[in-house]
Amino acid sequence: MRVEEVKKSERKKGRYLVKLEDGDILRVTEEELLRFGLRAGMALGEDEMEALRASAKASETKAKAADMIGSRALSKQELTRRLVKKGSGEADAQAAADWLEDIGAINDAGYAAALARHYGGKGYGPARVKEELRHRGVNRELWDGALEEMPEPEEILDQLIQKKCRGGLSDPKDKKRISGMLLRRGFSWDDIKSAMNRYTEMTEDEY
Repeated sequence: MRVEEVKKSERKKGRYLVKLEDGDILRVTEEELLRFGLRAGMALGEDEMEALRASAKASETKAKAADMIGSRALSKQELTRRLVKKGSGEADAQAAADWLEDIGAINDAGYAAALARHYGGKGYGPARVKEELRHRGVNRELWDGALEEMPEPEEILDQLIQKKCRGGLSDPKDKKRISGMLLRRGFSWDDIKSAMNRYTEMTEDEY
């Protein structure tokens, strides 16, 4: 395969466009440019062409991965899934995620802790936070450490009940409404029951 033209990309810094005689255009980095000695007029054998295409795809996946985490924080598994969804191969996606983890651009432990603080601060309980961590592909081994970053469930529950209640909790309908809301937010029934008892005792002391 003959290389017809090699030129710098006007859109992506550090990228080069390699036009082949069959009309195909490969987007490569300077690393590929030097490694394969790419220049206009050179001929590439079948094995060289296959290696160049594979290297170009891997580099393109790395560039996509860097752009993705530059826009928002992601777990390693989330990033890999998104890359595959965007058309990258499984191996290239995993390699790109590994590369970003190696250079410290991805840190699942820090990401999990940040999620726990965020959802805990919004009034969600441990079960809901665990579900969010699972959904985002965070390894289970990191869950306990992340949950330690949350406020204590008792603290969150006391604030939520005081905010949602207007008076006591003597009406069974009110108890059912509040307990249902708190269960959906990811708190255990035992913690909810204790918090409701604390609220009842506090309101009774006011009278």
